[in-house]
Amino acid sequence: MAAAKKAQTAEYAGFWIRFLAAFIDGTIINGMLILAVALIALPVGLMTDFVVAFITGYIALFPLAVIIPWLYEAIMTSSPRQATYGKSAVGVKVTDMQGNRISFGRATGRFFLKYISGNMLLIGYIIIPFTEKKQGLHDMMAGTVVVIRK
Repeated sequence: MAAAKKAQTAEYAGFWIRFLAAFIDGTIINGMLILAVALIALPVGLMTDFVVAFITGYIALFPLAVIIPWLYEAIMTSSPRQATYGKSAVGVKVTDMQGNRISFGRATGRFFLKYISGNMLLIGYIIIPFTEKKQGLHDMMAGTVVVIRK
């Protein structure tokens, strides 16, 4: 009964607040990627030359560009905080359909499902304002909602 009441009283986060959270998270993630590549490329550059360091950093970026954002989002949204730093900054969190914290596995699925939302001409994101619970396609498939933190 309490879980049903919690889900009914939730205020769903709209498109623009989620966009702002994603922008903040993107800034943080890109900073982490730049730092990771610099930590890889700098020692190579000191031992060889700039071109080799650049190529090494570029090659290292490919797996890091998936691993860092995945772990950042999945660990944070499945934590007791239920939000990344960007989501926390704008006052939203990710829950399951009953308003409970999601597991690391569900957070991982939700993260990778975002590639589907984005690769369909962004339609998976564009639908957010038009759905009853303001869900993107990835939220619908993962069984999650983004709600205003109370």
